[in-house]
Amino acid sequence: MGGSPVRESALYCVGCGVPLQAADPKQPGYVPEKVLAEAEQDAVCQRCFRIRHYNEVAPVVQDPGYYEDLLQRIADTDSLVVQVVDLFDFDGSWIPDLPRWIGENPLLLIANKIDLFPRSVRHGRIREWVRRSAERLGANPVDIVLCSAAKGIYIREVMAAIERYRQGRDVYVVGVTNVGKSTLINRLLHDFGDGGQPITTSPYPGTTLDTIRIPLEDGRTLIDTPGIVRKDRLSEWVSPADLKVIVPKGTINPRVYQLNDRQTLFLGGLARVDFIKGPRQPFVLYVSNALYIHRTKYEKADEIQRAHLGELLTPPEDPSVLPPWRKQRFHIAGGGKQDLVIAGLGWIAVGKEAADIEVWVPEGIQVELRPSVI
Repeated sequence: MGGSPVRESALYCVGCGVPLQAADPKQPGYVPEKVLAEAEQDAVCQRCFRIRHYNEVAPVVQDPGYYEDLLQRIADTDSLVVQVVDLFDFDGSWIPDLPRWIGENPLLLIANKIDLFPRSVRHGRIREWVRRSAERLGANPVDIVLCSAAKGIYIREVMAAIERYRQGRDVYVVGVTNVGKSTLINRLLHDFGDGGQPITTSPYPGTTLDTIRIPLEDGRTLIDTPGIVRKDRLSEWVSPADLKVIVPKGTINPRVYQLNDRQTLFLGGLARVDFIKGPRQPFVLYVSNALYIHRTKYEKADEIQRAHLGELLTPPEDPSVLPPWRKQRFHIAGGGKQDLVIAGLGWIAVGKEAADIEVWVPEGIQVELRPSVI
């Protein structure tokens, strides 16, 4: 790697990439006028300063068209495209129509957060599952590398793959919000760079607001891009405090519930799973260890939801932040494991026996069946 993140002008925030300005404290890139006058290459905006030093988060709403314009520009370059995906939320962290956006550029897939999986799970199996899933989504990556940016696992393999496949070209790092993209780049800077000013990271989506360019040793550039927003994930809707509950901090401890039909599981106050019909069987939950799970009889579920949403059933602490709940129906054929995935929250391993299941989530949240990852 080369040096610290830079922009063509020094008057850009090295943490999130936006132009620095002293005119409007409510707009991205604000710094006091005195700070702006003395700003140097490694200056950060007030928002990034508060995130780094006080763990404050000020969400910024970006025009979705901005991300599309950025992706379209990548297709016109001769670059290596590195997509970072979240293994805990693979489908929800995939960029829709990615092959169309990147054109003829090669795609290197970095599957982050391998540390969340139990140690008994073979990494080779997960890597093959990622390849099949990418092909199902229409992509043909040149390679797949598993890693944990937070824990520093397989970071050397990530760096080696980037060098192998870029072949003297620029590198665009892309991903949806909250997949650990900037954390990964900071890890690469720390381990292989000069230890310069880090990119700002936080647990809240949308921390990087504009492209950040990092010089490479051969004169080329690694470009960190803003996280692309997908509103069909629960993680995009909740507050920073609630996000800390639903985003796993360490290895997932699967929770097994042996359910009879006409039983219900509440996943905090974010989702409800009704087992409508089928023989007694296990429902194995792969969600944050901190997320509260409540089991009850199906006949009592409506009453409990009305009385306890936002109290016993949290997060969210404020249910009004979510769209109205809508029901989705699934028939499980049985005879083979499948994952019932709730985007931005986790998944439930089912399929040992046939089952009719109804899943209630806020309207617009993606819920789907997929081949089992474990």
